Amino acid sequence: MDQMFLAGELNPLLPVASEIIVGTIAFGVVFFVIWKFIVPRFEQAYSDRTEAIEGGIAKAEIAQAEASAALESYQAQLADARGEASQIREEARAQGAAILAEMREQAHAESARLVATAQAQIEAERSAAVSSLHAEVGTLASQLAEKIVGESLTDDERQQRVIDRFLADLENEPSSQGQGR
Repeated sequence: MDQMFLAGELNPLLPVASEIIVGTIAFGVVFFVIWKFIVPRFEQAYSDRTEAIEGGIAKAEIAQAEASAALESYQAQLADARGEASQIREEARAQGAAILAEMREQAHAESARLVATAQAQIEAERSAAVSSLHAEVGTLASQLAEKIVGESLTDDERQQRVIDRFLADLENEPSSQGQGR
């Protein structure tokens, strides 16, 4: 202690021993309180924060995996939908071609039916015209024969024979003229 008091004065650079003891005890008490109560709370807060961050990362990884699975599922569904749409287009084209072929076939059948009906009608009209013409030619031939012969052909059988002979001669005449040329 002699050093503390040099010539009766206090050395301002050296602390007083009672202050060092009180400071050391106060430091020990504060250190003990901090070490016993505050440090564990900080540690708990750090561990809670670490767990929250790790849990968030795990949740994010799970969410990312689910999103990737959903994306793959979506892409697979999209590919299936595209394939199905392509198949539907092809089926529609095939059905369209089948309908077109069927319509063409029906049109050909209808055309053939109309041609057959028209030919039958033409044949019927031709037969009617030939019959009508034969009757008129027969009447004209009979009248002509009456004028040439000078007597009436009242006998139906005779009249029919003259008409038939005249018509036969008419039918044979164009073919013999056509061959002579």
